[in-house]
Amino acid sequence: MQSKGELRRTKMLEHIKQSGKATVSELMDITESSIATVRRDLEALEQENYIIRTIGGAVYDEGNSGSRSNAAELAFADKRSVSKEGKERIAAAAAAMVEEGDVICLTGGTTTFLIAKALKAHQNITVVTNAVNIAAELFDAEGVQVVVSGGVMRHKSYELIGPLAESVIEKLNITKMFLGVDGVSKEHGFTTHSELEARIAQLFIARSSQVYAVYDQTKLHKSALFTIIPYDGVTGVITDL
Repeated sequence: MQSKGELRRTKMLEHIKQSGKATVSELMDITESSIATVRRDLEALEQENYIIRTIGGAVYDEGNSGSRSNAAELAFADKRSVSKEGKERIAAAAAAMVEEGDVICLTGGTTTFLIAKALKAHQNITVVTNAVNIAAELFDAEGVQVVVSGGVMRHKSYELIGPLAESVIEKLNITKMFLGVDGVSKEHGFTTHSELEARIAQLFIARSSQVYAVYDQTKLHKSALFTIIPYDGVTGVITDL
């Protein structure tokens, strides 16, 4: 027998599936629930890979159907072992581009996390990130100043999102940005599963002099739901191909 919460989430999911998307206000009405309850339920549904949260609501995650290949988002821990050697080569190449005095931006992801590890021996650099695991990795790097945006953490990626993060990023000046992505295609550009993470990445891009997309070969010719930046919009790419 389903609990009251399970029945409520089932009702929400059915509505999102039928409509393709739904706002928080709509879900509050159909479930007669508070905004806090709806947001908790949406987080639970996203963790189960049923939906993808957006600003003000959610869209239905259709899995692998269609040409855009919206595969379910994997958690950070599940992605760490995928193409590890290739990611380490990418990280080494990215770190070699960093010069003393640079302000570096690292978005969340397993490849950018390895870049952070490769930067620990650098001196007199600043690393800006919205990923709490990247900040934690650099806590004992004496030559690296770490700047962390505020915000609400997404558990799958450890990335901070939301208005607080946005307000911090808008005040920064970045030399080189290394952009982690979930998919790469000429048609849809560099993409990610989360609209909110895409928004944060776009704000970082706007504050960066140079932007390098970093991705291993498993991301090529794949597209997640939300485009961060067009294929020809970056300064360059670093990959293991």
